[in-house]
Amino acid sequence: MTEVIDVGGSRGNLAEVLSLVAAGTEVLLTKDNAPVACVVPVWPSPQSRTPGLHPGALQPSADFDAPLPDAFWTGQA
Repeated sequence: MTEVIDVGGSRGNLAEVLSLVAAGTEVLLTKDNAPVACVVPVWPSPQSRTPGLHPGALQPSADFDAPLPDAFWTGQA
């Protein structure tokens, strides 16, 4: 959802803009009906990964590091 706030005639209320953004709303700031800026929420980073959580879950094929055929490089099928 995007909220449009015109800051042309009267100064926009920064507290109102921040309140909307904190609630997850994108705010489009305009001046004389022309877009000037877009303020979007910043979401927290996802949790960091834990190495070794699922050992053995992925197994590469036996030819994983084998050279690719010439047809791959030339674009011929």
